Amino acid sequence: MISVASIVLNNFLNDSRVLKEAISLRNNDFNVCVIALHENDLAQEEIVEDILVRRVKLSSRDWSKNKFVQIFKYFEFLYKAYQLVKRKEIIHCNDLKALPVGFLVKKLFNSQVKIVYDAHEYETQMYGLSKLDKFFAFIIEKNLISSADVVFTVSDSIANEYKKLYDIVKPILIYNTPVYKDVAELSENDNVFRQKFNIAENQKIFIYQGGFSKSRGIESILVAFDQLHSNYKGEKDSLPVIVFMGYGLLLPLVLQFSNRCSNIFYHPAVKINDVFDYTKCADFGILYTENSCLNNYYCMPNKIFEYLMAEVPVIASNTKDVKSFVDQKNVGEVAESNDVYGLLNAIKKILSKDASQFHENILSVKKEYNWESQEKKMIEAYHNV
Repeated sequence: MISVASIVLNNFLNDSRVLKEAISLRNNDFNVCVIALHENDLAQEEIVEDILVRRVKLSSRDWSKNKFVQIFKYFEFLYKAYQLVKRKEIIHCNDLKALPVGFLVKKLFNSQVKIVYDAHEYETQMYGLSKLDKFFAFIIEKNLISSADVVFTVSDSIANEYKKLYDIVKPILIYNTPVYKDVAELSENDNVFRQKFNIAENQKIFIYQGGFSKSRGIESILVAFDQLHSNYKGEKDSLPVIVFMGYGLLLPLVLQFSNRCSNIFYHPAVKINDVFDYTKCADFGILYTENSCLNNYYCMPNKIFEYLMAEVPVIASNTKDVKSFVDQKNVGEVAESNDVYGLLNAIKKILSKDASQFHENILSVKKEYNWESQEKKMIEAYHNV
């Protein structure tokens, strides 16, 4: 068996992409382990879905969050991860911070090791990076990406940018799609939101699932549904509602609105394997990424594919790849502008339509955009290297 180390700089509790990739590799006769970061009371070594997970424990973890200390923590991770993976035959580097580990192994220990660089984001153009951060990220990526034997990305626009920026073969597009599931087979909890929050049958349920962080349009969604609540002229039992399901820094804001608006609800995040069962209980899904950086403008988040796998039409923000996908596939409504007004107008439009008109298109999309189809591309690339 060919040995693979998949390196990720998180605790590997909610990273669905890395888990799916690891399972696919295992199912195709690769001996795979995941190298992650240790946190709190997590096990340093455990088996997850028959995948060996080793978490790197940093002696500097509880030190200051000063930028120079953070750099020291990163170098500690690099050293310890290097020791764990240097004898592997393939090193799968998830995101830019993991790429130096593979590079060091290839330069210092084994020039024959194969490196897979899996860029989950447009790494040098992410929201919140300072100009200096972007500059250093670009320099690192530009100098290390040539050491990779194959590069994966998550949207066509990002793949084109990487090809142009670094003069490399166009990266292979691996969408972060869910495993195929049939809604008809899973119908036990179809009314979980209606039952838990006492939502009337006539009320359409919108859902936002995922991280409650800046640049994801959380504030616009909250204000839009607050305005719907304040200005609604129809019957109370037909007022559209939204369920926020997830976690993150903006949770206090979500709770603040949910406490005062009868059409805004909060549901805690659920396990990765349970997301589908909850998503399918909604009527529409909202993906409202702000056009605040090129990474957002070019993104194709897993959220859109999760909504469609649950056969839920989407309302999406006006960003390049998402807009193109939703319009071409006719699986929902794209806001004309990425603000509260644009969202309210999109909600009005989608509610005026018969949702069944999207159904056949969604069924077609979910058969094409599922993990089984993406897995084939990934495994083929592995065999090629």
